Amino acid sequence: MAELIAQGPQAYHRWRREIPEPAMVTDIVIGRAGVDWNVPWDPMISRSHVRLVPQPDQKVEVFVVPAARNPVFHQGRHAVRFVLVPGEHFVIGNTTFTLAAGRPANSRVGQDQFEVTENVFDHVALRRKHFRNVGARIDVLTRLPDLIASSESDQELLVRVTSVLLQSTPAAESVAILQANSSDGDSDLPESSDSIEVLHYDNRSATLGNSPISRRLVERAIKARESILNVWEGSDAPGSAVFTAREDVDWAFCVPLRSEACRGWVIYVTGQIHSDSPSESSTPEAVSEQLQDDVKFAEIVGTTVASLRQSHLLQRRQAAMGRFFAPIVMKSIAAGDSSQALRPREADLAVMFCDLRGFSQRSEQSADQLLKLLSDVSDALGVMTKHILGFDGVIGDFHGDAAMGFWGWPLAQSDAALKAAEAAIKIRDEFRNSDHGFRCGIGMALGPAVAGQIGTKDQVKVTAFGPVVNLASRLESMTKRFGAEIIVDEPMREALRSGTSGTLGTDSQAMPVLLRRLAKVRPAGMNTPVQISELVSAGGVSESPVDEALIGQYEAALERFESGELDNALRQLRTLPTWDGPTQFLIQQIVDGTHQET
Repeated sequence: MAELIAQGPQAYHRWRREIPEPAMVTDIVIGRAGVDWNVPWDPMISRSHVRLVPQPDQKVEVFVVPAARNPVFHQGRHAVRFVLVPGEHFVIGNTTFTLAAGRPANSRVGQDQFEVTENVFDHVALRRKHFRNVGARIDVLTRLPDLIASSESDQELLVRVTSVLLQSTPAAESVAILQANSSDGDSDLPESSDSIEVLHYDNRSATLGNSPISRRLVERAIKARESILNVWEGSDAPGSAVFTAREDVDWAFCVPLRSEACRGWVIYVTGQIHSDSPSESSTPEAVSEQLQDDVKFAEIVGTTVASLRQSHLLQRRQAAMGRFFAPIVMKSIAAGDSSQALRPREADLAVMFCDLRGFSQRSEQSADQLLKLLSDVSDALGVMTKHILGFDGVIGDFHGDAAMGFWGWPLAQSDAALKAAEAAIKIRDEFRNSDHGFRCGIGMALGPAVAGQIGTKDQVKVTAFGPVVNLASRLESMTKRFGAEIIVDEPMREALRSGTSGTLGTDSQAMPVLLRRLAKVRPAGMNTPVQISELVSAGGVSESPVDEALIGQYEAALERFESGELDNALRQLRTLPTWDGPTQFLIQQIVDGTHQET
């Protein structure tokens, strides 16, 4: 199959791609981004610039896309449609595209049929040896980390690696990055490998395809986990060094990439010995000695690539885990053993339940637009999770249209109550100011609970359980009855009063903490009554402002109610604003004859 080589202004601005057979593909689009073959380094190439149509006999017909901004030059002339034959090229901007004749695919990988001298290099010992010509390597080595790390994709990484190796290995004719694949998916068992895939290759010739690959050499290098050099000897003159036995290949070395992120990957470099007559300098032993620096350099490149991809793999795994674990959990996992970090244990937690208001009504109204409703609910839940995580909380669970978060695990937090309160206020205010169409009710409680990775042997999740969790859920449901958006229990109230010096937030954005004692209640399913309070922030945006004067009058009426002075309590409550939910709730309790615990 023919191959197209793209070469830009820099040595690493290069790729080499096989042109599929005409029966396999109708056309290939080349452009700067988002097409079949991208050329990201050249701003003069349009997003979609030319279309290649494979033809018989390794020819390619080229069509310029009408929307292309800059001209295409073929044989020195501006062209919009032409046929490219092997050895010819066309130019766009600063990039030259050359068509090279390829080899038949079945000649690329094969077994050795000739005598071979083999050198196995211990990679530890190889690294300790000094380069014989340091000056020729030092510039490339200093630029290598940045050159590889700046690659934006695996394909660009492979292009740069092969380019660097080809430039830095004078005796090399061809460089390839290969991957050995096996039927059971285990690339550590090369003896059972089903195929050797060419991830990327390049050579010095614009008209010659890739050199043949020795399967035996690749499998031996992967199995030994060491770099191996093979020098082939001619079979027609035993004892002589006629290095033409493998067509254009006299020697090849293979460097395995020792990393989980590059399983089965090897660097494969081939070349020829250019000598008019056999001599001591072209014996297999002499060739092995001459190529030692090149093998060492390829080892360094391979180690750098393997380390980079391993780092990227860990980053992707961490990003994926971040979807399931809160940042503070990820921090704890990174600091030690993950099994210990997630182990269930008792801790003092501040627990929050946050529920959407108006969900049932929206469900009825959106019965014929369920996908939109799902999207709206997801956005609303996103508001909750954003602020829970933003204040170092952990998402414990989702319950339909409600979210549960908690603070104080896996790392102890002396300011757990404060962080929970700040998150609650942010959630409440964002719902007030947004167009989600929802409001929220939030219940919070403070106390001991068990938190960690909890579940069965088949399914686990990070969450918390205990009486304080149940209480927070009950308080959230009470927000509807009291007409209050945030209700906290007494331990949470005391922690906020004593631990915040009367304010929430940073020094530049401090918000007064206003807490209104609502009533003593006996939550459903619980035997012991609890004192509950409303958390109010005068620094937030409020449609029904609650100030210290209103709080003082309400709490005075509540004391009369609790002491049995119902008439006095009722008279005082009726002087308060009718929009105040807790006031109307307490009036109703008196009218209905409910006394003491509600």
